[in-house]
Amino acid sequence: MTLPGQIINAAGTLTRLSGAPLAPGVAEAMVAADAVSVDMVAFHAYAGEKIAAATGAESGLATAGASAGLLLAAAACLARDDIARMNALPGGRGPSEIVVARSHRNSYDHAARVAGATLVEVGLPDPTAEAGRRDVEPWEVAAALGPDTAAVYFTATRATYDLLPAVVEVAHAQAVPVIVDAAAELPPAANLHRFIADGADLVAFSGGKVLGGPAGTGMLAGRRDLIASAALQCLDLDVHASDFAPPPDFIDMTRYAGLPRHGVGRSAKLGKHEIAGLLAALDCFLSEPDADRHARWLTVCERVAGALGGATIAHADDTDRIPVVELAFPDAAAARVRDAALRARALPVHLGTDPFRPSVLSINPVCLREADIGPLLAALTD
Repeated sequence: MTLPGQIINAAGTLTRLSGAPLAPGVAEAMVAADAVSVDMVAFHAYAGEKIAAATGAESGLATAGASAGLLLAAAACLARDDIARMNALPGGRGPSEIVVARSHRNSYDHAARVAGATLVEVGLPDPTAEAGRRDVEPWEVAAALGPDTAAVYFTATRATYDLLPAVVEVAHAQAVPVIVDAAAELPPAANLHRFIADGADLVAFSGGKVLGGPAGTGMLAGRRDLIASAALQCLDLDVHASDFAPPPDFIDMTRYAGLPRHGVGRSAKLGKHEIAGLLAALDCFLSEPDADRHARWLTVCERVAGALGGATIAHADDTDRIPVVELAFPDAAAARVRDAALRARALPVHLGTDPFRPSVLSINPVCLREADIGPLLAALTD
């Protein structure tokens, strides 16, 4: 079957290129979910238990992607248990500032602003600008916290992992929760636990990348009270308060004065099919050791690199990372010309690019199906 816009995706699990292939069992789980009707609150609660078990968090919430998870995380930190504030978001009275390092700013933090947060920047990304050695430091985060602070926003990358515990320490000293954007931080599987173990209060993961779930899914893991607040701001609440009886471990209604209206995250709802698929993907991911997953990807890389002269494989020995085939060009201009030519083919081929290494194109194996290998090699050797 040929779909409009069909491509060969050798760039990786990018949403604009349709994300990753579904993990084994995901499509079947979605079909099975279609055969029955469920109480969505009860199903969300069940999914939350599975997410909590996988991450070591107190609770969890299936979300419509990692960006929706960040929106709901921000909304939870802004409103907490205040249902009047839930109804008022993205406005209303109360703390509305979220502190973030300048070097952690990115397009995805728009989700926090949608919830009603004002971002307060700290630190200077001198290394990124090649203007010095120092990035944000914990004391700068501490100095920015105050009565209007609702949360600290932290973007997890390999370069920032070691900073998180110190940021958590200064935030928690002033009773401020920490939100971690870990959308693309799998593999390794240990990262499902890492950020919660380091003290983060809410962590957002993508479900449609390496996890292999439906592209429009994600997971939010964290503190039970904040997950409950996030859930209340995305669930269908068009019911009488007396008829709303969620499992107390998911949403403890004794904490609230009543039931809010549809929340700021209502537009980011998930259906039963997506939740079922996400849980199947999570099970599949947890069942495969990192080394086996890496070996599967490395086999693809070796096939591709073996057919191309001058190609190298990065991360071939690091099972915590995705191995990729790298193609080096004389300069950035030559790489751009080759990249454009590949994308202009009748069956477009998309390779990975890196703004810090503009003369290198990469081939990521995660989204390559067996049927893609032949056409990919034909395009690369043409």
